[in-house]
Amino acid sequence: MKSSSSSTASIRKVAVASFIGTTIEWYDFFLYGTASALIFGRLFFPNYDPLTGTLASFGTYAVGFAARPIGGIVCGHYGDKIGRKSMLILTLLIMGIATFLIGCLPTYNQIGIWAPILLVVLRVAQGFGVGGEWGGAVLMAVEHAPKGRRGFYGSWPQIGVPAGLLLSTIIFGQISKLPEEALFRWGWRVAFLLSFILVGLGLFVRLAIVESPLFAEVKEAGTGSRMPILDAVRDHPRSVLLAMGARLAENGAFYLYTVFVLTYATQSKIGFSRSSVLTAISIAAVIELFSMPTFGALSDRFGRRPVYLFGAIFTGLFAFPFFWMIETSSTVVMALAIVLALVFGHSAMYGPQASFFSELFGTRVRYSGASLGYQLSSVIAGGLSPLIATGLLRRYAASWPISLLIVGMAAVTTVSVYWAAETAHVDIGGPASASSSAK
Repeated sequence: MKSSSSSTASIRKVAVASFIGTTIEWYDFFLYGTASALIFGRLFFPNYDPLTGTLASFGTYAVGFAARPIGGIVCGHYGDKIGRKSMLILTLLIMGIATFLIGCLPTYNQIGIWAPILLVVLRVAQGFGVGGEWGGAVLMAVEHAPKGRRGFYGSWPQIGVPAGLLLSTIIFGQISKLPEEALFRWGWRVAFLLSFILVGLGLFVRLAIVESPLFAEVKEAGTGSRMPILDAVRDHPRSVLLAMGARLAENGAFYLYTVFVLTYATQSKIGFSRSSVLTAISIAAVIELFSMPTFGALSDRFGRRPVYLFGAIFTGLFAFPFFWMIETSSTVVMALAIVLALVFGHSAMYGPQASFFSELFGTRVRYSGASLGYQLSSVIAGGLSPLIATGLLRRYAASWPISLLIVGMAAVTTVSVYWAAETAHVDIGGPASASSSAK
């Protein structure tokens, strides 16, 4: 007997598999961000002063975000045509191989300009992989979940973000304790080479899960879309735009709080060590493992919009206090700032985001539509925010312009979520079911 939702045992298996897979993918992606802030400027852009080298390094970091919509479009197209599961396996392989090869790269002093060029190529591959992965992972969880529990189970692949961040931060934190000469000569490579082992684990887990029941129904009925990405844009243009706006503050502020902060807090005038900032980020990531499913469950009870709006408004209000707390040069206050920003700002938005975005689109174009809104905003927000923030810091030597940047992103997100439809209780079964994006 077919069902539009899976048994409790089945959805738990899918949720855990989605969590493990996304953890590995985000480990790979975040590892690059940490290395961009701390390592790559010296190794791949040695002819610049330290801050300019970091700026150039963040430029290669941003390239990965530019590739994410391409991954979302390509994998969304085939995910809506041939299935979610096959795309999850493909994207994991792409991400893992690219990360492993970064660990093998010669530096600028060894091969000159080819070093940063090859770094950019591999970063593009990383961006393509993670861009295509998100839609498949969240849809597997959301489309297996029973009505009334989609927010909770949809948050499980989202937990892969703090888990991947925690894993990459812990590993890099341990490696960063090496003597500086060893760290820059070979130590940083270890974290990237470990990806090869993690990908093997991820493939084992993902091969064991079954295809989404809602996609299987569409496939069996022969009602799938021939050109999912075009149909998503044509049939749900408002949903795509509102998803992009809703994503802006969540994604942009997150990368400022986890990547740019490594540059800002370790400046000589503030004086934190790399390890103390990485420890603070790790503490916040541990708490997010629990706060994200909590906010996902709250969105099942109170609705997606109220929970998401809380996170967006908190992010805007906390923008200036965050940097003031960092500037105290107190380790405890700095750690508290990072924890508050991620747990009450980021988690409140990211926890219900998977179900919220998925529910805006019908099954036949859901992978394409949700991925498009999610990934296009990533280019503007997550990809550019550390780069813009570093440029602002270089020009003004102060945090207030960066706080204003966060406030602006939070304002866009607040308006977008306010005008979106409440989707928590809509029926997402069938090829055409989707909430209207109008309020």
